[in-house]
Amino acid sequence: MTPESPSSASITSFPGPEGAAPAREKLDQVFAKEGSGSADFTFNSETAAVFDDMVDRSVPYYSEIQRMCCELAADFATPGSNLYDLGVSTATTFLALDGKVDPSTHFIGVDNSAPMLAEAAAKIKRSGTTRPIQLIQGDLHETPVIENASVVMLILTLQFIRPLYRERMIQRIYDGLNKNGCLILVEKVTTENTVLNRLFIKNYYDMKRRVGYSDIEISQKREALENVLIPYRPEENETLLKQSGFHCVEEFFRWYNFTGVIALK
Repeated sequence: MTPESPSSASITSFPGPEGAAPAREKLDQVFAKEGSGSADFTFNSETAAVFDDMVDRSVPYYSEIQRMCCELAADFATPGSNLYDLGVSTATTFLALDGKVDPSTHFIGVDNSAPMLAEAAAKIKRSGTTRPIQLIQGDLHETPVIENASVVMLILTLQFIRPLYRERMIQRIYDGLNKNGCLILVEKVTTENTVLNRLFIKNYYDMKRRVGYSDIEISQKREALENVLIPYRPEENETLLKQSGFHCVEEFFRWYNFTGVIALK
């Protein structure tokens, strides 16, 4: 979910020891303090420490979206190929996929944020997995090399890529996918109809209140994200995918202003 980065890239593999205890999830209160929305949203150490709670409470049906993404990824992943998660965040998807995909399928996660990757590495070690998982720190605006890929996942990531770079990113993903490979895309979206767009957003904020976020937290996070998260309309994303060469683009999830799409090469 986190695209921008330092110009250099670092690569680390984390096999993970056996028998480590899970860490207690920390409660997201990043935007509870007055004035916390005045700066642009970043995936810094404060965000990384509470990210799992933040995304679970901020994205409707997040656990179900994860389950669906993992089912589809497992359907298309092939032995000996690469499975990429661009915007890997804290490696939740990789850990959910472990055991569902052939051990010879290589997991490669890319993220800009060193704190997020540190959280991912810690989670991987605690999980006890013996599968090597490669984590790469890199700028997704420069789109890392994608090769021998059966699956590429962009889960709540493309929305953080500056629009100027999105076409090039999707094209590089398409070019790096093997025949019959897939791209799994989950995004926050907008709609051309202003009435529906306003209602969808209202209902989304009502959902956030139901899971414990205060009005000031909702308002300040909205302010912090204003120039950082730029959603497209669903038809804009479909056009982007088809123009890059994907022959089939199918929506598999929709909840007001959130959508999940699978695109086939």
